[in-house]
Amino acid sequence: MSLMELSLDTTDEAVDWVCTLLAEIIDIDDIEITKYLEQSQSKLAEQDLVQPPWTFTIRLHIPYNVHSRVTVEKIVNLLSPLHRTGLATTIQTTVVEAKSTGAGIHNPLVHRIGKRFVVLAPNAPYQSQVTDEVILRMQTSLAFGSGLHPATVLALQLLERYIVPTMNVLDLGSGSGILSVAIAKLGATVLALDNDAIAVQATQDAVVLNQVEQQVTVVEGSLGVGSDLGHWMGGITSNNVSKIESEPVFDLIVANILARVHIALADDFRRSLRQPGILTTAGFTTDHEENVVTALTEVGFEVIDCERFNEWVAFAYRLS
Repeated sequence: MSLMELSLDTTDEAVDWVCTLLAEIIDIDDIEITKYLEQSQSKLAEQDLVQPPWTFTIRLHIPYNVHSRVTVEKIVNLLSPLHRTGLATTIQTTVVEAKSTGAGIHNPLVHRIGKRFVVLAPNAPYQSQVTDEVILRMQTSLAFGSGLHPATVLALQLLERYIVPTMNVLDLGSGSGILSVAIAKLGATVLALDNDAIAVQATQDAVVLNQVEQQVTVVEGSLGVGSDLGHWMGGITSNNVSKIESEPVFDLIVANILARVHIALADDFRRSLRQPGILTTAGFTTDHEENVVTALTEVGFEVIDCERFNEWVAFAYRLS
């Protein structure tokens, strides 16, 4: 049966949003993400003269039948805000006889982060280049944190520098589970905490896929006053969300979450860390940088490190 192939190019930060939006219409496992390849000059001439920094191409396939046009219109309408804001191209459609699986199988997306992390699809073939590489295999999921978003990249870069095997770590807002898996593969033990049931399942799946079950405990819950904030991304939380009390039991806390949640939890972060504890914050842009840093320094944190990518920023702090 013929298929209709839909494709679009995106920036780093748009990948998670595209996958989440598309999951409302199609099976998320059918989404293929590959590295963006520069188009020919003739094709570029047909588009805007100034090209955004596309980094990934997303492809999906739907049956080519009488319902195709309606499905395509739904997908275009869902993704149009990303196109209007310059995060993605318009959708291109082509009728094909079979899925073009060659790019995904023979040239898998290998996403290198920092000096050691390599993010791969679950079954992508890969031969390690150096002995100390840390392989993170991640499924496409509805939970934030594919490893392609700048906030996740920045968080991983900081964790690579500060995680040591003896640490007890809290991953607050674990999302896809990529940070918890990375921490475990660096030798530490982790409590992965999220108040979204989909994220909790995604984290648990990532933990099993990467075989770090002995080091990671996954819990649906929030830290301190975080349980009073509802779903941080505007979704629905279940009635059995646990509240983790703020006690000094962690050596490091990583939080890749919204700026307003960082600010609300500043005191809980302080009370949950042993001396001299380390906190890493990500998930916000420079527009919120001053407010987040001010809130944390006021309760006793000192900025010791920083990573930036375009408008995204991440900090490491130590209790002063």
